[in-house]
Amino acid sequence: MDTVMDEKSTAVAAPVAITQEATEQLMQIRHQENIPADYCLRIGVKGGGCSGFSYVLGFDQPQDTDDRYEINGINVVMNKAHAIYLLGMEIDFVNGLDNRGFTFDNPNAKSTCGCGTSFSA
Repeated sequence: MDTVMDEKSTAVAAPVAITQEATEQLMQIRHQENIPADYCLRIGVKGGGCSGFSYVLGFDQPQDTDDRYEINGINVVMNKAHAIYLLGMEIDFVNGLDNRGFTFDNPNAKSTCGCGTSFSA
């Protein structure tokens, strides 16, 4: 189980899961793009997209408003306010003939757009 330590030194489960395929792709991107070691994978949401919210997935420096996790050996940061939208989400990577990229399986999404990168909550 992927966890984070909170202020009281108790293990807290990471709110999102990252599949092995997505982990491998993220590590490959990190290597190819020469991402600095002090950058973490940022998972979040932002307003916009055709359904109301868009997913944020990229490497960034941690901020004071972030919770930190380690998921599959990747240091992950997430703005504390975003957890309500992402709790239970799984990030995967598909590499098929008609679709290639990261996918987001979010149980909190009431609807998603056709491209799968935006949702309404």
